[in-house]
Amino acid sequence: MTCRELVEFLTEHVAHALPADQRAVFERHLIDCEDCRHYLSSFQATIRLSRGAFCGSDDGIPADVPEALVVAVLSARRAMT
Repeated sequence: MTCRELVEFLTEHVAHALPADQRAVFERHLIDCEDCRHYLSSFQATIRLSRGAFCGSDDGIPADVPEALVVAVLSARRAMT
């Protein structure tokens, strides 16, 4: 397995969805490739931090946030949907 191939299977690996034979090849590559171990670690940290971003309360927008910023964020959110 090459580093590029490892990246293609990364999401399935993190979701524990790789078949046993592919998982074995994936894990063997990780043993030999420090760069891919670091990449996997940062990928997992990104997932963890992303999930944590939505754990806060819905207390509303703090009073010191400029109205123009609120309008821009809401407009961008609508444009993405």
